[in-house]
Amino acid sequence: MNLVAWYEAYWAAKDDNVDHSRLDLMLPYIQPGQRVFQLDGGPGMLAERMVNERGAQVVMTDLTEEATRRAQAKGLNASRLYIAEQDIPYPDASFDAVVSDSAIEHHFDPARSFDELARILKPGGTFVLCLPNIAHWRCRWWLLRGRFPYVRATPTDFTHLRFFTLNEIRQWLAERDIDIVHVDGSASLWVREGFYPGWLRRPPFRRLYTWLARRFPTLFARDLIVIGRKKEERRNK
Repeated sequence: MNLVAWYEAYWAAKDDNVDHSRLDLMLPYIQPGQRVFQLDGGPGMLAERMVNERGAQVVMTDLTEEATRRAQAKGLNASRLYIAEQDIPYPDASFDAVVSDSAIEHHFDPARSFDELARILKPGGTFVLCLPNIAHWRCRWWLLRGRFPYVRATPTDFTHLRFFTLNEIRQWLAERDIDIVHVDGSASLWVREGFYPGWLRRPPFRRLYTWLARRFPTLFARDLIVIGRKKEERRNK
């Protein structure tokens, strides 16, 4: 399977609609004037908001020509990069913050993605990460029943090549000298197809479940929002 060709067709068929409530949880960790790198940013929906709403200087990449072209049409500093075959073309410690929004689960070699993002992040810099939560209560229930169905737009989406829980994310980041400083969760109640019962999308249940996803993300959140801080370099005494 040609992964790049598959995603070229994916973005050619998909518009810019995105779960902005999820993006809202990541934006506060981007500060005005920061130099930010986003890996596999698609057509640039989050990158555009980081520029316009947070005043950041954003550099983004995507593995497809289609998404890169659409991001550039928004005035973004976007270029094509296939992380499986290319290093991020910037020196070590080049950025104040790095961002990966629902991308690394699609990568064949997630270790390489973590390595490269950590490499270009400055000591003391912010790592903003969003990954689907395979420990969601619905996934746990499926496994208890001896099932692992591939359900679109859920943590078991067939496009996801790798699966993560918060414990694994913590370990992946710690191995790269990044400490988790905050964990949040996005309920992503727009997901249907047997993942969430319809009544959860009605107020006041929607408000309650959204609160539960943020308060207890490892159980109730479809997406984990993890904020890391890269350790400062040790000075020689």
